[in-house]
Amino acid sequence: MYYVYIIKSEKDGSYYTGVTRNLRKRLREHNEGKVKSTSFKNPYILVWYCAFRSKEKAIEFEKYLKTGSGIAFRNKRLL
Repeated sequence: MYYVYIIKSEKDGSYYTGVTRNLRKRLREHNEGKVKSTSFKNPYILVWYCAFRSKEKAIEFEKYLKTGSGIAFRNKRLL
């Protein structure tokens, strides 16, 4: 399975959207500062995730969630 996830920084309340095969490991990496793009805003909490069978579909949905309309959808329907 592939997971699209949204985490929230407890430091400043910002959100990060990503995709992974191992959700627990990836959240731990974010919180340990091992992810360059999020290392300065940790700790993080997992606020939403969705499982996909297809890697391509997961990546496609992650990309959508990072667009303007995807962010609006996230804020209205997922959070």
